[in-house]
Amino acid sequence: MTKSKKQTVLIVDDTPENIDVLVGILKGDYQVIAALNGSNALKIIQSGRQPDIILLDVMMPEMDGYQVCEKLKADYTLRHIPVIFVTAKATIDDELKGFSLGAADYIFKPFSPPVIKARINTHLALYDQNQELERKVNARTEQLNETRLQIIQRLGRAAEYKDNETGMHVIRMSHYSRILGIASGMNEEQADMLLCAAPMHDIGKIGIEDRIILKPGKLNAEEWATMQTHCEIGAEIIGDDDSELLKMAKIVAMTHHERWDGTGYPNGLKQEEIPRVGRIIAVADVFDALTSKRPYKEAWSVDDAIDLIKKEAGKHFDPYLVSLFIEALPEVLLIKEKYQETD
Repeated sequence: MTKSKKQTVLIVDDTPENIDVLVGILKGDYQVIAALNGSNALKIIQSGRQPDIILLDVMMPEMDGYQVCEKLKADYTLRHIPVIFVTAKATIDDELKGFSLGAADYIFKPFSPPVIKARINTHLALYDQNQELERKVNARTEQLNETRLQIIQRLGRAAEYKDNETGMHVIRMSHYSRILGIASGMNEEQADMLLCAAPMHDIGKIGIEDRIILKPGKLNAEEWATMQTHCEIGAEIIGDDDSELLKMAKIVAMTHHERWDGTGYPNGLKQEEIPRVGRIIAVADVFDALTSKRPYKEAWSVDDAIDLIKKEAGKHFDPYLVSLFIEALPEVLLIKEKYQETD
């Protein structure tokens, strides 16, 4: 009988001695990785080495534990990871702040090995139970989710009727987005939500005048400025709602034209300032646009499209997501074939 793989604990602390103590306590039961500051911790996690739980020091220079936690919980691909704050002393207000940011618990220094192990075991077990519960709920509501997806896809297609896109575009790019979401660390539930949110990326085009959106020639400066407002219009159409799906859809609508180098619109965000779901949609949307025939152009070959996306890595696109997209290309091409255009 094979032994089950050890779960991974990420320790984030600017004091090497504290890391050494925690590693000594945990290395027998877990795979342990460490970072000496919040910035390096985020780089480790975003590079694909996602831990099962994080022990996060509160007081650190440059980026404290609260700021790290806030960034993690704001990212749909990372927010599920349980975070336990580690601190020498915390007031009630400190603890409330941590819990309001999404932390699971606090561990206090000096370290008690039995307490640390018990807390980690408890929160990993709770996380596993929650995941299993979510799996069961998702299985029972599969038909409802499929109906919801079809409605959203049709709403997304409504925007395409205002443009020179085709009905299959929103379906293909949504599936490409899901594939890239999984590759970048999303769990199945999050990736399915992205699949549902992606068709809403251009919903704001409904609010753009036909004389602009259907203009056969190049847009002038004033027309281009108007066209760019489709991001804000889309966000306004989707509105503010407690639904996690609609929250994600609003982010997608607002950020899918932002660029990695900061030259995109509407807000000129750059690099990790752009929510990951927006960066994912950017790659998926452009790839499908390039490889699809339009009234004004022939379809590019897959090789030519990939060459352009590679050249734009670090400029238009998140270079890490580009590398993941290329690795997932065989799966992407299966989707392309499945949902090809019909005459």
